[in-house]
Amino acid sequence: MAFYYSPLSLILATLLLSSTSLISLCEATKNGGVTVDLIHRDSPLSPFYDPSTTHFERLRSSFRRSISRHSALSLAHSKSASKSPDLFEATLTSIGGAYLMKINIGTPPVEILAIADTGSDLTWTQCVPCAQCYKQKAPLFDPTKTTSYRSVSCTSQQCQSLGAEGPSCDKSNGCLYQVRYGDRSYSNGNLAVETFTFDSSTSNESVVFPKVVFGCGHNNDGTFNEMGTGIVGLGGGAVSIVRQLETTIGGKFSYCLTALDSKSSSKISFGPNAIVMGPNVSSTPIVQKSPDTFYYLTLDGVSVGNEALAYNYIPNSNSKASIKEGNIIIDSGTTLTFLPSFLYEELESTLEKSISGNRVSDPQGLFGLCYELPSTEKFNAPPIIAHFTGADVELTQESTFLEVEKGVVCLTFMPSQDLAIFGNLHQMNFLIGYDLENHKVGFLPTDCSRPQ
Repeated sequence: MAFYYSPLSLILATLLLSSTSLISLCEATKNGGVTVDLIHRDSPLSPFYDPSTTHFERLRSSFRRSISRHSALSLAHSKSASKSPDLFEATLTSIGGAYLMKINIGTPPVEILAIADTGSDLTWTQCVPCAQCYKQKAPLFDPTKTTSYRSVSCTSQQCQSLGAEGPSCDKSNGCLYQVRYGDRSYSNGNLAVETFTFDSSTSNESVVFPKVVFGCGHNNDGTFNEMGTGIVGLGGGAVSIVRQLETTIGGKFSYCLTALDSKSSSKISFGPNAIVMGPNVSSTPIVQKSPDTFYYLTLDGVSVGNEALAYNYIPNSNSKASIKEGNIIIDSGTTLTFLPSFLYEELESTLEKSISGNRVSDPQGLFGLCYELPSTEKFNAPPIIAHFTGADVELTQESTFLEVEKGVVCLTFMPSQDLAIFGNLHQMNFLIGYDLENHKVGFLPTDCSRPQ
């Protein structure tokens, strides 16, 4: 059995368009690539949306999922450090807080709603026959009703790229995979290739991705929601869709996440459309580390107004340590940003000295620095800049201090004893481009609710 371990992160969704024309991926890249909509799981457009909950209740749920996810990714990171690069073990929380994606699989195409994840590589969906499947509302994918489905050989490079201790085969020498998650969710099945179709949100075209390696899951269970049918892997590993299509899309994808209160959908682009350019773009290197699924960056420090706080500060010492490359990951599935405890404490202390306001406790006990929202409903705080190597990213005040309860605003950073994460709340209203060929991530401040 080929074992593949993965954490869960980013979730995307495209709105399907009628009267679309099919074009190849090569043709799409000539025309600028393909762009699809991202729908936040708490958006009214999401099938996970619960109108009976309040805005603040949804925020709290997102924060708690973020904390659980941080623990999961930290475990993945720490375990990978003691394993060889081609075999790593990670964990999964339940459907965490981000985005959903609708794609079409097969010929003729069958629509599935998947959890798209920048922290996972293997794409899989539930298939028939199913020995054990979690309940889903949509019909299971049937590989016997598509003309483009092909099993992957147990001795193939695709099978070996799962990072297995030693793949096992079925009676027809087909590759078997097994995905295990830290919350005891799992998917087992056959590795195969199939045609994937994305419907563009910027044109009436559907872009065809032929021969995509994916998992056809015949034994799946755990904390998955019945509205979802599987996972789309967008991580940096060999079997992720981004890596499989690397030569065609130039190893480039980007996304633009709208603010929490926006009525516009977020976007993700693949290919030439994903190139982030302009005089206001700042870029930072992607650091190659294990597990290669994660996108590691180097954070040199943060600043509050004119006061710089270095990442290599050593508490109770006049000296400084060397900054380790790849000391933080950028993750679209984690809502909050997690900093090393000593850096977070410096940030909180500096902000407290800089802010004039009535400090209060977080009613839910999650956040360390909270204030009473003034009667003018305008909270003033100094700007916070994240200093990545080569890229100074000034965060919006709307994201750094958020109203988490009626009349209470809190700092949306949290301390971490292990893995540092740059979360999606602080990525909102930035066009963020991943260039895997040149190993860099670019940031462009923009209004993501407007056409890019």
